[in-house]
Amino acid sequence: MMMNTTLAQLRELRLEGLATGLQEQLGQACVAAMSFEERLALLVDREVHWRNDKRQARLLKLARLKYPQAAIEDIDSRAGRGIQRSAVMSLALGEWVQSGHAVLITGPTGAGKSWLACALAQHACRRGFSAHYQRVPRLGEELRIRHANGTFGKWLDQIRKTDVLLLDDWGMAALDGQSRADLLEIIDDRASSRATIITSQLPIEHWHEWIGDPTMADAMLDRLMQNHHRFTITGESLRKKPAAGKAKTGDSEPAAD
Repeated sequence: MMMNTTLAQLRELRLEGLATGLQEQLGQACVAAMSFEERLALLVDREVHWRNDKRQARLLKLARLKYPQAAIEDIDSRAGRGIQRSAVMSLALGEWVQSGHAVLITGPTGAGKSWLACALAQHACRRGFSAHYQRVPRLGEELRIRHANGTFGKWLDQIRKTDVLLLDDWGMAALDGQSRADLLEIIDDRASSRATIITSQLPIEHWHEWIGDPTMADAMLDRLMQNHHRFTITGESLRKKPAAGKAKTGDSEPAAD
């Protein structure tokens, strides 16, 4: 009865990991051979891991990634794709998020740009960083709505505080003047302080022309290029891959831009 009360109190205190660990210990005969300090250390460790797992799940949900299950461990780095697994792993395990670096991923349609970007953002969430996914072709419409209903300032502040911003399909649709100005403001807020991932079918040397306004283009690209990592994916579209006969782990990567 006393232990049931203790478990209930732990859950009232929102110590779910500790309560679950204690409940498991009560059913393990080997635990009796442990000292109080050892049992307590295990319970505290269980609570820490439970909270980390809960935080990761919350961060991934808030990120709204196009491919939330994408993982850097599953990268398809076969010859001809232009991706070196060692380079991706070095980036993912490094300090690019803390340092506010940009990651620029270009390549043809269906090459796996969005999937790689989501894998990097997903890994950042696993390390405890916040992320946000945004398709650039839809950005203009969303920003017009936010300007109209008065929520743009609040949204911009949220984006500024987000550790990793993923801008997918950069260069797919023309920018109007307001969207161009808003995009510059977004990038300027994050320059050298927050990480940004951009995917695009357009080679980087054509981005200036797509942005349209020379002055704004110079400002955007100057900020993005200060500290950046570049991946150029090559090879045929993954959409052409047959459904059967996938032998490698990396072949599980979906057909994605």
